[in-house]
Amino acid sequence: MTARPSSQRVFSGSPWEQKVGYCRAVRVGNSIHVAGTTATADDGTVLAKGDAYGQAKAVFAIIAKALAECGASLQDVVRTRMFVTRIEDWQAIGRAHQECFAEVFPAATMVEVSRLIDPDHLVEIEVDAVIDTPSKP
Repeated sequence: MTARPSSQRVFSGSPWEQKVGYCRAVRVGNSIHVAGTTATADDGTVLAKGDAYGQAKAVFAIIAKALAECGASLQDVVRTRMFVTRIEDWQAIGRAHQECFAEVFPAATMVEVSRLIDPDHLVEIEVDAVIDTPSKP
């Protein structure tokens, strides 16, 4: 039987983490997986209501913070998945994505979904990252 790699879990304090039973990010070895992230402030309010670009920028800031806690940055992202409630917002959300990943060019997916948990959320984004530094035992 092989030993399971050690893992690190990062919690953002989002009210959804405890309600649903998940964490913002998990690092196992050199891989980091960031859960679907919305533009939600620490107090649970929605950031940038009605502004898909503003929400995407807020989401990437939250993701960047979680990655940093795992010893990574947006430069280490290899995959993004964007779930949008209004596909006509693709350009605004795509612009925010391009601004964050202009030199990284991760594999990316954007799909329209019928809704997110809070009707004021316009986008939810998850990312995967790979870093060169192995995790500490």
